[in-house]
Amino acid sequence: MDDLQRRTFDWFWETGNPVNGLVPDRWPTPSASSIAAVGFGLTAYGVGVERGWISREQAVDRTLATLRFFARAPQGTHARGASGYRGFFYHFLEMDNGLRAGENELSTVDTALLLGGVLFAQTYYDGEDRKEAEIRRLADKIYRRVDWTWAQERKPLISMGWSPEEGMLKYDWQGYNEALLVYVLALGSPTHPVGQDAYEAWTASYDRTWGKFHGQEHLSFPPLFGHQYSHVWIDFRGIQDAYMKGRGIDYFENSRRAVYSQQAYAIENPAGWKGYGKNVWGLTASDGPVDASFEYDGTTRLFRTYTARGAGIEHVVDDGTIVPTAAAGSIAFAPEIVIPAIEAMHERYGKDIYSEYGFLDAFNPSFTFAEADLQHGRVTEGSGWVDGDYLGIDQGPIVLMIENHRSGFIWEVMRRNPHIQRGLQRAGFSGGWLDALPKQATVPKDAAGKGG
Repeated sequence: MDDLQRRTFDWFWETGNPVNGLVPDRWPTPSASSIAAVGFGLTAYGVGVERGWISREQAVDRTLATLRFFARAPQGTHARGASGYRGFFYHFLEMDNGLRAGENELSTVDTALLLGGVLFAQTYYDGEDRKEAEIRRLADKIYRRVDWTWAQERKPLISMGWSPEEGMLKYDWQGYNEALLVYVLALGSPTHPVGQDAYEAWTASYDRTWGKFHGQEHLSFPPLFGHQYSHVWIDFRGIQDAYMKGRGIDYFENSRRAVYSQQAYAIENPAGWKGYGKNVWGLTASDGPVDASFEYDGTTRLFRTYTARGAGIEHVVDDGTIVPTAAAGSIAFAPEIVIPAIEAMHERYGKDIYSEYGFLDAFNPSFTFAEADLQHGRVTEGSGWVDGDYLGIDQGPIVLMIENHRSGFIWEVMRRNPHIQRGLQRAGFSGGWLDALPKQATVPKDAAGKGG
């Protein structure tokens, strides 16, 4: 665990741009920056301080560079020369100048993941010196600027995004998936909050995906990243919204059940993939070998490159590709099955899949087709196909959820953030640590603007 967490932290620290704080979407393949990866990185720097891997001053300087960039980055409706609009940011930004990369969308969920790191920084850096005070002011400015109500094209739901070419995207965030954080942040805004009807609309479709999958009754979302991302920053243990109160569990328990269902799916291994079992499992969005069909075990099988792999009551997307972050990023939910899985994957396949920055993004022991025209990675003798890249949005849950498992550090910091408190309360959450808070959350000293 020490080695994996440290190597994964180093990925953020060493591949990020120290001038503007941008973190690449993937490495070593050249790529634009993923704003979601920046959010994970901002949080990881605090972990690095607590673990003694970097100094607090180093973390402050990198964080300040990041927040200065996002606070000053140009916003506007023009297709070129902007980083965002209405406080939101494009999913991918150029690593050097931070402007929109290609024609990607302004993303509400990726902005939310960025804001997770921004608000972590606001609360963690609580020193009296000028730099830490500036971090708090910039973080508050960046969060307050986001116009969540503008993104409600089809009220009361929040759209997935916008682009200058198409306008507001045609799909909205409606549960259950990784966008739980979107609604908490949108409800918590002191400047442009959505109404409680937005959260009610978000949860209105929950019953469609509640059911039993491989022995676990829970709110399903097939790829495990949907059960991880919001939990990186929000401690859902012991707090419930109206829906979860009706089901008698909380979102933390829901994620624990989702993890167990994926392990049970791998043990049954209905598709007969190589390597699957009690300690080798994990499906989530990841790279894959190729978009093509090959003969495997007497049948024609379709393999994929990057796709949202997963297993749940809605569907199963499984081409034999195992994703280490699916297990490792779930360590806080079910350490008793995750730690043996991490150890087994490292022991069995480590010489191919474990390298400079920890686990490479994905591997597929069943894919041994050396003649294939691969989009990513290589075919090895012992591990089948192995990715050549690390992905920021998969590295993030590894380093951060290991820390939440070990110390609860990120959760402890975020429980003190007034915007997170306010968003949860407006969504109707109660119980546990939330009930122990003062009745009205307030913005901390040095925060810009008017009070919460």
